[in-house]
Amino acid sequence: MPTYEYECDKCEGAFECVQSMKDDALKTCPKELCRMKKWGKGKVRRLMGTGAGLIFKGSGFYITDYRSEGYKAAAKSDTAASKPAETKPAESKPAATPKAPAKKKD
Repeated sequence: MPTYEYECDKCEGAFECVQSMKDDALKTCPKELCRMKKWGKGKVRRLMGTGAGLIFKGSGFYITDYRSEGYKAAAKSDTAASKPAETKPAESKPAATPKAPAKKKD
């Protein structure tokens, strides 16, 4: 849920309030946050906040980090099936060369 910033026109107090996006904006200063000695029921206005930025910690995030084992297996079989069967050309055997006779030890 987002945090909204408000400012009271009567007590000039600024405060933050965590609200759902579906909730209506506050119209009066909350009694527990009012700076006046006696609660003045001041009119509040919502301020334009800077919002929260995204913070990524760690070395990085990749789309494949959270893939299930089933997905990985299916991807492997898909890539194997999509490759055409490789046929090797008939290799000619080199002519047999006679080996040199081994030297005998005396």
